[in-house]
Amino acid sequence: MDKLKQTILITGANGFLGQKLVEKLIDKLQYRIVATSKSENRNFIQKGYTYIPCDFTNMDALQALLDEVQPDKIIHTAAMSSVEACEKDPTLCEKVNIETVYQLGQYCARHDKHLIHLSTDFVFDGKEGPYRESDTTNPCNAYGESKVTSETRLSSTGCRAAILRTILVYGINGDRNRSNLVLWAKKQLEDNNRINVVSDQWRMPTFVDDLADACILAIEKEATGIYHISGDEMMSVLDAVYHIADFWHLDRTLINPIRAVDIGQENNRPRKTGFILDKAKAELGYSPTPFIKSLEEIEQQFSFYNR
Repeated sequence: MDKLKQTILITGANGFLGQKLVEKLIDKLQYRIVATSKSENRNFIQKGYTYIPCDFTNMDALQALLDEVQPDKIIHTAAMSSVEACEKDPTLCEKVNIETVYQLGQYCARHDKHLIHLSTDFVFDGKEGPYRESDTTNPCNAYGESKVTSETRLSSTGCRAAILRTILVYGINGDRNRSNLVLWAKKQLEDNNRINVVSDQWRMPTFVDDLADACILAIEKEATGIYHISGDEMMSVLDAVYHIADFWHLDRTLINPIRAVDIGQENNRPRKTGFILDKAKAELGYSPTPFIKSLEEIEQQFSFYNR
């Protein structure tokens, strides 16, 4: 092990953001990268870092991993992010979204290490968006509640930590099993399938490359506190899908606008979130990619990932 390099542990490394972080960080020679997820490595790039499987619902296994790796910095992306799954299995939700975060925070507090924790716009109820970091949280589902609790528990450890809240992450990586709004809409419309898209939920969608860059900026600046990270264009989910259709010259008439109430999301999803990004721009140097520009980058990345 190279003691001259700082070790960064990336949790949830098989996830959408985790894979993008692995790609971006292995080029930074000042770091030794250790990636971990529950299953075997599914990353497009397999070299330039160490991969260690770990089940984070097992607190003993997590502690053993921390003792083995001894990370200087942790980027914690692993989470149970499905609203419905969190409602269905609150015990597992608590283990994954709260207890794991608390244990990582305790480790960082004991050893004076730095932690980046990913959170969500779902900590807000969506009645007064867009939101600043200082605005009062009021989640309307179990997922959002677990993230609010994780933020509070993490703060209680006293560790040096930055909490990065984000919104509706989209983009592309090498994992063909990973989808998101952009890839889903593009594929369905290319296959001439009719799709139902919510017209009365508003978000500021986040390009996954931007989110990964924000994590790295927070790591490099050893930032602490809460930061809002997203795109800076407010749009309905329906408008986002119209942009996707237009960019790839796909048939708009296949898109069927529906309301949140039609799919049981009137009360368990925030209506309008969005973030005020002044703090992240000023303190981290964060600069979000315009939505259409991000679609251009995704188009270029299809060939890189052989997709």
